[in-house]
Amino acid sequence: MRKRVPSLLAGLAVAAAVTACGSNNTTATDTGAGSTSASASGSGIGSAPPKDVTCSYPSDGNAAKQVQPPPAKPLAGGTVQATIATSAGDVPITLDADKAPCTVNSFVSLVQQHYFDGTPCHRLTTKGIYVLQCGDPSGTGMGGPGYSFADELSGHDTYPKGTLAMANSGADTNGSQFFLCYGDCSALNQQPNYTVFGNISDAGLQVLAKVAQAGTANGSTDGAPKDHVKITSVTLG
Repeated sequence: MRKRVPSLLAGLAVAAAVTACGSNNTTATDTGAGSTSASASGSGIGSAPPKDVTCSYPSDGNAAKQVQPPPAKPLAGGTVQATIATSAGDVPITLDADKAPCTVNSFVSLVQQHYFDGTPCHRLTTKGIYVLQCGDPSGTGMGGPGYSFADELSGHDTYPKGTLAMANSGADTNGSQFFLCYGDCSALNQQPNYTVFGNISDAGLQVLAKVAQAGTANGSTDGAPKDHVKITSVTLG
């Protein structure tokens, strides 16, 4: 199953959600306690991580790119500045580790392991919702990091222009795929099923607007970007 954000056509939600299918689901119980990344404390990444949060990252089959699962204790708290460097330009983002500690923990861990380096942004939507979707090294919408983690939803989540959120293939199936709302994604407010973990800067929105203006490779309202977009690196701080 692909991890997709729902696409809205003619005002009606269609069943192509923002899916990000990882690999075959398993019942592995890895909680991510292994040593993957240096602690963010004292490294200029956000503020002190919350002490009362423990995250779980069970195995989810084969990884599109080999990485270790994140540590169970979050690496950062507060807000974390990051920049997604792409072939289309730099997209500065702000991560909210207080709102979504386990999601940001995973993202930070993947960044520190260079998981996103050299990966394509495989999906652009230009009607109903306005999304660029990235984070799958395979570029198919099927790839993930080999683990999953639970949603972090308030029940009142909204998706305005500038939202950074996780793609999924159902409840608690987050992996590495995420979407950037370069325009209004408030149609998703009706079913707030996607964990919001940050926002996009104005400079980043300008870069994404240029990608969107070129449209999709197949000329439809939902497909691979016509102007191929590749993440070259993601930096923190």
